[in-house]
Amino acid sequence: MSAGALRPRIGIRVPPCDRADRVARTVRRAEELGFDQVWFPDSQLLWRDVFTTLTAAALATERIGLGTAVTNVATRHPAVVASAARSVAELAPGRFTLGLGVGNSSVGPIGMRQTTSAAMREGVGMLRALLDGRDWDFGGGVHSRLRDPGPRIPLHLAASGPKNLRLAGEIADGAILLSGVSPKTLAGAAARVCEGAEAVGRAASAVPLTVSAFCAVTDDVEAEARRIKPICASIAQNGGAPFLALAGIEVDVPATVEGVYPDLVHADDWDAAVAVCSEWVSDEAAVRFAREFCLFGTAAQIAERLTALHDAGVSGVFLQHVGSYDPPTELIEAVGSAVLPEIS
Repeated sequence: MSAGALRPRIGIRVPPCDRADRVARTVRRAEELGFDQVWFPDSQLLWRDVFTTLTAAALATERIGLGTAVTNVATRHPAVVASAARSVAELAPGRFTLGLGVGNSSVGPIGMRQTTSAAMREGVGMLRALLDGRDWDFGGGVHSRLRDPGPRIPLHLAASGPKNLRLAGEIADGAILLSGVSPKTLAGAAARVCEGAEAVGRAASAVPLTVSAFCAVTDDVEAEARRIKPICASIAQNGGAPFLALAGIEVDVPATVEGVYPDLVHADDWDAAVAVCSEWVSDEAAVRFAREFCLFGTAAQIAERLTALHDAGVSGVFLQHVGSYDPPTELIEAVGSAVLPEIS
């Protein structure tokens, strides 16, 4: 049996936290170690421009898949996204995936609202038309099209709530699930995607599922788990407390947390964020969160869970390290040297 049949595609999240050429070297190392995909987040104030970074990564690599996880159609007009995506796809034929989401860290720091489901539906429709070389009615009698549309680009939607999960099943080429790897929450999210697909006469298999998960290769989960308290707190703060409760994690976080900039997930001072969140997330809750929702453990334990995810219908996993402003160098080396050989 081939490696692809034994496991999901393994990706790594690489924030554009440095000059594009330096980030590209990190991507090239991931390619050398056997990763299948690199995903780049997009936030205009937190990081360098994602499409500039993607361009450098495309030119520095030959095999590895490249994607946005995720860009948006709020701070970037869909016509601008279409042109940028086409430009990257030309440099990496068959390797680029356009991941879209509601905006989160792009819209929050500039006082904009997240993209609604209705706006996302329209934005995806516009993107598909433009990328296919078709005219789009921009209103007021203006009809335009993208010149030299180029290769076809898969459009994936990131989602956590039921409405957007169903939307992904309806209109996307794939779904990026932000529910972590907890079997109960993952099954619920996958079911909503399936509902959306079936509502429009699509087979659920037509919408591959990619799951994001924080990861640490360690034989001391208790020591590492404390570092992800802000992640657990952010999930609870943003409506995810019922999902946490399914795993026996009871966390009550106020709607506004003072002293953490710009938000809990992307804190400038991570140690300070951990200290703040310790008021609501105990050490025991952090360990349970790490074991249930994340991929924390030895290389063998992580490899076993990745295989189980494949068996559960997950087609891809992208791993995240703790932190937003440094490359995931240690995680790439640890997973590439110890985990990937276990499942290849």
